[in-house]
Amino acid sequence: MNDDLSGRTTRDGIRIYEPGHYAGMARAGALAAQILDEVADLVVPGQTTGAIDDFIRNRVEEAGAKSATIGYKGYQHASCISVNHVVCHGIPGEKKLKDGDILNIDVTVIVDGWFGDTSRMYVAGKLSRKTERLIQVTHDALMKGIEAVKPGNTFGDIGHAIQSYVEAQRMSVVRDFCGHGLGLVFHAPPNVLHYGRPGTGPVLEEGMFFTIEPMVNLGRPETKVLADDWTAVTRDKSLSAQFEHSVGVTSDGVEIFTLSPAGKFHPTYPV
Repeated sequence: MNDDLSGRTTRDGIRIYEPGHYAGMARAGALAAQILDEVADLVVPGQTTGAIDDFIRNRVEEAGAKSATIGYKGYQHASCISVNHVVCHGIPGEKKLKDGDILNIDVTVIVDGWFGDTSRMYVAGKLSRKTERLIQVTHDALMKGIEAVKPGNTFGDIGHAIQSYVEAQRMSVVRDFCGHGLGLVFHAPPNVLHYGRPGTGPVLEEGMFFTIEPMVNLGRPETKVLADDWTAVTRDKSLSAQFEHSVGVTSDGVEIFTLSPAGKFHPTYPV
């Protein structure tokens, strides 16, 4: 593990990592993305979310890595799997996927102490036009947020890029959950909001590592957490989608640590 913590923290509590730390994040991100590539073939009608999670758990172990979520605040699974109107933190179980279900699978691995955190959308069976548009808008919103990442911009610029795009498509951005700093820890400052005003919030600097992970609803933005204290759903039961990358601010832009090795980050690749 690279535990060199030389460097500094901004007045907002945001850790500034060193140039040599990007490689560690890239290794962790690549493993998480590779596992999500491999999961794609399992997402079919009749499959259980528990079986998908078992596969992910085994792959993490085979890679000699650790799951960041197993044991985190009592959570006992290697992924969160959020189906249809579940916004995030869906718990894998015996529920069988039905034709047309959409689901977000979120995986975080630890490789040599570095945390790789990413999620993407999948479709079981045939994709309806309505859900295809939701997934496309959510994917594009993430990428517009990432395009706003460069030194001198602010976290408000990221949020504004996402919010303005999503709302122009007559969809809504979830406010109750956000992205976060990471690196040698799972969650750290800053909170990365997916809405906001340009020029507000902390200024982006080279060496900042964080996730951008917008959740977009077809209906209203409000959510509620179920009695299991994990599963968050849309209050109006509208469909929800999410994509997540881990990124690092570079001297002139951004490095995405969790790119799909097989080009499968977006679910409409040829099957």
